[in-house]
Amino acid sequence: MKEDANAKINLSLDVIRRRTDGYHDLRMIMLPLSLHDTLHVTLSDQDMFTCDDPSVPLDEHNLIWKALRYLRQQWGLQEHFTIHLEKRIPMEAGLAGGSADAGAIIRAAMKLANIQAPLEAVAQGAKQVGADVPFCVMNQSARVEGIGEKITVLQDACSFEILLVKPATGVSTKHAYQMLDFAQVIHPDIDAIERCLLRDDYHSLCALLGNTLEYSAFLLNPQVKELKASLIKDGVDSALMSGSGSTVFAIDRDHQKLQRLQQYYQAQGYFSQLVQRKG
Repeated sequence: MKEDANAKINLSLDVIRRRTDGYHDLRMIMLPLSLHDTLHVTLSDQDMFTCDDPSVPLDEHNLIWKALRYLRQQWGLQEHFTIHLEKRIPMEAGLAGGSADAGAIIRAAMKLANIQAPLEAVAQGAKQVGADVPFCVMNQSARVEGIGEKITVLQDACSFEILLVKPATGVSTKHAYQMLDFAQVIHPDIDAIERCLLRDDYHSLCALLGNTLEYSAFLLNPQVKELKASLIKDGVDSALMSGSGSTVFAIDRDHQKLQRLQQYYQAQGYFSQLVQRKG
């Protein structure tokens, strides 16, 4: 069977506090995108994993293996699989490529093994695989809280297009969180952003977007800060870094404008792709 692993953006991201266990309490609005990896999964006598991108690790550090181990330990999975991954989501991009693959293998394995557990319960437990994995299992627009395990699906009515632009260099998620100075960071109003999505208040939405992690990502990789400023100068309605970077996304309702910018940034050597929200 074939299962899409959709990338995501954090339409906004608020890091509330650093917890005593080393994790962080978060509040986010997350959207799945049309950009996706593809997993080809079949039942097999033993687990086998290949990928068309030689830079992708195929060992136990890959979240696909961790996701299968989670299903075996927590949900009684006994079957084995041959998995081939077509990789399209760039790495160290803030687009949840690895987490999307983990979410996709969880959905595919549940179908092939006929696991009848509620998807919401399996998704919540998948926080042990990775913080973005619960959202990627659900694969729907949502408000996400806690360390990523509290998912509230949103039926938003706000339409816009999205341009993804990523420099060649990435940002370490670990270092982005470690460098946060809570006396300096911004805290976007997640509740107000959610209301804008539900009410189709696009212009207010554009003014409210924010990401706490921009503070440290801009220090770690100044190219990200320069890229965001460049997109705003180009006249997009709003621009923001996704996750811990290094992708910056622009939103607009002018398709031709974003198409021109996609071609411009691609010619400059950036990963540049015009995408829709999944659905």
